[in-house]
Amino acid sequence: MKGKKALPPHPMDDLLRVDRIPHIWCPGCGIGTVFSGILSAIKKSELDLNRLAMVSGIGCTGRMAGYIKVDSFHTTHGRAIPFATGLKLARPDIKVIVASGDGDLFAIGGNHFIHAARRNVDMTVICVNNLNYGMTGGQQAPSTPLGFRTTTTPEGSPEEPFNFSYLAYACGAVYVARWTALHIRLLTNSIAEALQKKGFSFIEVLAPCPSAFGRRNRMGSALDTLKFYHDRSVIKNEIDPQKAVIDFSGEIVVGKFVDRDRPTFSDYYRTIVCHEGVEENSAEAAK
Repeated sequence: MKGKKALPPHPMDDLLRVDRIPHIWCPGCGIGTVFSGILSAIKKSELDLNRLAMVSGIGCTGRMAGYIKVDSFHTTHGRAIPFATGLKLARPDIKVIVASGDGDLFAIGGNHFIHAARRNVDMTVICVNNLNYGMTGGQQAPSTPLGFRTTTTPEGSPEEPFNFSYLAYACGAVYVARWTALHIRLLTNSIAEALQKKGFSFIEVLAPCPSAFGRRNRMGSALDTLKFYHDRSVIKNEIDPQKAVIDFSGEIVVGKFVDRDRPTFSDYYRTIVCHEGVEENSAEAAK
């Protein structure tokens, strides 16, 4: 338009579908911060963008797949991991990132999560945990802390939440970490590290949801939530994931909990189903 000043280039323009900006996330939402961390980690890792794909499910976090300028899939509710598994089997040369929310990954998608971790499918799963179903009205999620209010638990949740990091570890993930949206530099470094791993990597990120969860639980503004994370978070790298608690009346344990190696599902698939390397394995066993 005549007279309208052109916007200066953004450092992430090469990774963004700028025609879809501005995004849909509410003011103060932590998802944009996490998304920025993912983009920074991709740049830091110097990945080939032609061999990178993002898969997401339904929900606020799921919109990431529409904003990143790489091959992406915005899938049906809870099915991001099955789509990503199929992509990885068909194109093992592709680096796959799954980005979705706590409800999508661990409620309707929970069964897919535990089996992908068990199989050690080579993908990096990033879960933005805002403690409720934010997009659909603030309902209770598998992450909602005991006693906290949602639209479906107006008197407080009567259920204990999952410890996602412990679940990922117990199911076989080779890399497990948890951060908050406040810990953006540590989060970025952790994502970059996870992208270099072979196997199922999982990173959980606690993020403010001031429009739904924060408002119903009188947590103040998004800045108040970040201050809460600052005051309560304790970094405990390599701690037993079972002890990596999220206690809103005590401490929120963050850090890198697991970093190990084991054969991936693709490795086994090529050997057993495609018979690649069978002769070598047989010769080695005969020695």
